Amino acid sequence: MQSQEIIILFLSLATLLFFSRLLGEIAKRYHQPAVIGEIMAGILLGPTFLGTWLPFLENFLFPTTGNNSLVLNSITTIGASLFLLIAGMELDLATVFRQGKTAIGIGISGLIMPFLVGFILAWSFPDFLGIQAGGDKRIFALFFATVLSISALPVIAKTLMDLGIYRTDTGMMIIACAVFDDILGWIIFALILSLAGKDQAAHFPILYTILMFFAFTIFMLTVGRYYIHKILPWLKAHFTWPSGVLSFILVVALFCSAFTEWIGIHAIFGAFVAGVAIGDSHHLREHTRTIIHEFVSSFFTPLFFGSIGLGIHFLKNFDLLLTVVITAIAFLGKISGCLMGGKAFKLTSSESWALAFAMNARGAMAIILALVALQMNLINETLFVSLLIMSILTSMMSGPGMQKVLHLSKKQRFTSYLSSKHFISSLKANNLSQAIEELANTFAFFTPEERKKIVEESIGREETMPTGLENGVAIPHVRVSGLSKPVIAVGKSEIGIDFNSPDGELSHLIFLILTPKHEMQSQLEIIADIAKTLESKESIHRTLQSLNFTEFLAAIKTAKANG
Repeated sequence: MQSQEIIILFLSLATLLFFSRLLGEIAKRYHQPAVIGEIMAGILLGPTFLGTWLPFLENFLFPTTGNNSLVLNSITTIGASLFLLIAGMELDLATVFRQGKTAIGIGISGLIMPFLVGFILAWSFPDFLGIQAGGDKRIFALFFATVLSISALPVIAKTLMDLGIYRTDTGMMIIACAVFDDILGWIIFALILSLAGKDQAAHFPILYTILMFFAFTIFMLTVGRYYIHKILPWLKAHFTWPSGVLSFILVVALFCSAFTEWIGIHAIFGAFVAGVAIGDSHHLREHTRTIIHEFVSSFFTPLFFGSIGLGIHFLKNFDLLLTVVITAIAFLGKISGCLMGGKAFKLTSSESWALAFAMNARGAMAIILALVALQMNLINETLFVSLLIMSILTSMMSGPGMQKVLHLSKKQRFTSYLSSKHFISSLKANNLSQAIEELANTFAFFTPEERKKIVEESIGREETMPTGLENGVAIPHVRVSGLSKPVIAVGKSEIGIDFNSPDGELSHLIFLILTPKHEMQSQLEIIADIAKTLESKESIHRTLQSLNFTEFLAAIKTAKANG
C-alpha cells in the first residue's frame, strides 16, 4: 500500500469507528441494542446520506475499489467472525440440558412455525420478496425461512439483563430456548450455504461439504470441547493471564473459521462453533469472557455493523409494502410458535408471552444471515433492507413487550422480606457451597431434608448459570414448593466468596432468595430490585460497613433513596 492509501485507511477506520461507537452508545442510552446505532452510523456515512450530499468525501473515505476497500472488507470479515465467536461463547449447552425437553420442545416449536410460514411465502412469491434474477427458488425459500426463524441470543441476553431477570428461572428458561434455537438455526443456515456455494465451493462435491460440516461440528462439540476444557487450566498455570487464554481462544476461532471457509461454508460458522466449544468450559471465568467481549465489541463489532450501510443506498432500496409484510410475518410466526410451545409444556400465560417476545428478537443474527445471503447473490438489496428493518423492529419490541407481560413496572421491594432472623453479619464459609448452606440454615422453619434440597438446587443453578453480580454481590436463588411468600437470607463475607462474577471479584454480600414454586413474578421483581439498589460501589461499601441488622437495613434504605 502507498503512503496516501495508508493515510486514507486510518482516516476511514477512525471515522467509522467514532460514529459507530457514538451512535451505539446513544442507542444504549435509550435501552436499545448498540447494533442499531452502529448500523445507523454506516447509513449516515454511506451512499444514503454522505454519498448524496458530499459524494466526493464519501468516495475519498470509503472507496469501493482498490487496496483500501480490500483491507476494510478484510477487517469487517474478521469482525463478523469474532462477533459470532462471542455469540457462541454465550451459548451454554448445560442450560439446555438442564431445562431438558422444555427448552428443546419450545425451541423447536418457536423455530418450525416461522420456518414453515417463511418457506411457503418465499416459495409462492419469490419475485415479490426479492429473489435475485435467475436465482434458485429452493435455496431462496430455505434462506428466507431460516432468517425468519432464528433468534438473536446476544439481544435476548442483554434485554434480560436490562430488565434484571437474566439470572432468574424465567431468564434461564428463555436463554435455554434461545440457545437451542440458535444452534439449530445456524446448522440449517450452514447447510444452505453449502448448497448455495456448490458451484463456487472450491474443491469438494456438495455431499462431501455437508459430511465434513457435520463431522467438524460433532468433533468440536465433543472431542474439541473436551480438550479445550483440559487445556484452559494448563494455560492459566503456565502462561500470562489473561493474555495467554485470550490468544488461545482467538487462535482456535481463526483456525475453525479457516476450515469452514475451506470446505465451502462461510468462515463465521467456524468461529461460532469454536465459541460454543470454548464457552462451555467452566474453566473459562466470567471475567475472561468479559475481557474478550469488550475487546471485540470496542473495535471489530462497530466496524462490522457500521460497514453494512457503506455499500447500500437504503432510501432507494426501501420498499414499504415489502417491509410491512415481512415484519408482520416475522412477528406472527415466531410469537405464535412460542406461544404454542409454552402452552404445550404448561408454562404460565405470562411466561409464554415473555418467552415469545424475547425469542422474537432477530437482531444481529438475522442481519448477518441477510448480509451473507446478499454477498452470495441469494437476495437483492431491497429484500436486505427490509430484513434489516425487521431485525431492528423485532429487537426494539422485545424489551417493552416482556416488561408489559411480566408487569415489571410494579416491582416488589426485597426489603419487605429481610429479617434479623435471616441475617449473618460475618459468614464463616470459605466457598460457595458452604455459604449457601450457612444461609439456608437460618430458615429454621424448613426440615433438615428440605434445607438440604434447597442447598443442592441452589448449587446446581450456580453450575449452570452463576449468580455473581459485579462489585461483590451474589444472588443465589431457587423456587421452593410449599412456600407461601418469599424469604431472603443475607450474609456478609469478610474474605469473599467466589460466585464467578463477570468482573472477576469475590462476593462479599450474598443474598439467598427463596420464592414460591409457582410464583415467578416475585423472583423476577426481587432480583431486579436488588440489582438496581446495589448497582453502585458506594452503596455496597456502606452496606458492608454495617455491624448489625439495623445498620444493614439503614444502609440498604439509604442506597434506595439515593438510587
